[in-house]
Amino acid sequence: MVVAMPATAQVAATPVTATVAPVLTVQKTVVQNGSALPSNSDVWVSLDMPMDSKRMKQGDKFDVTVSRDVMLGDYVVIPRGTHGHGQISYRTGKGAFGKSAKMEFDIIDVQLGQRTIALSGHYRIEGQGNTGATVAAVATVWIASPFITGHSATATQGSEWKGATKEPILVALAPVTPVQPEVVAAPVTATPAVATPAPTAPVATPAVTTAVAPGGAVLTPASATIVKQ
Repeated sequence: MVVAMPATAQVAATPVTATVAPVLTVQKTVVQNGSALPSNSDVWVSLDMPMDSKRMKQGDKFDVTVSRDVMLGDYVVIPRGTHGHGQISYRTGKGAFGKSAKMEFDIIDVQLGQRTIALSGHYRIEGQGNTGATVAAVATVWIASPFITGHSATATQGSEWKGATKEPILVALAPVTPVQPEVVAAPVTATPAVATPAPTAPVATPAVTTAVAPGGAVLTPASATIVKQ
């Protein structure tokens, strides 16, 4: 079972006034769990590498990438960018007398997550021959014609080829995650701290040492130092 994702909304183009045609009522495909992408559904792929009959042989596999979303109603069943494979099923090299190479290949599958989806799609390509050059060579010097060969069969990287699903593909709808409102944090205004001045320490008053002279007279410190008993 393949999980189908809702398609991303596209920007609608500005309608162009055209000749009024008969209205055709088309019933919209209702997709639910248990629905299936029918067999024979188109799957367009592009080549991940150039192919050339000079370096490829029968049985070789090559990589492809799904180039268009495969849809079921409004849901994407096989998204573009999905990787897959093809395989060379037949090949001949170019030959003398202007004979060109021929190559046939198949689109065989795409890999969707852990599941391999089998595809069908068979193609034949061949190089353009040099028949005209061969005829001219035969008319001029007949012995030269075997040295005039045809062209290799090639397919360019990025070229698109159409495959088709071999069997129906059951789908399960992906759960829609509700969008949570974005919480905007309000800036907090910092209140400046008011510095309280530290309490002033009381200034210590130097103690005055007094001495009592004989006879009860009070002496200042300066005079006390010279008092003798």
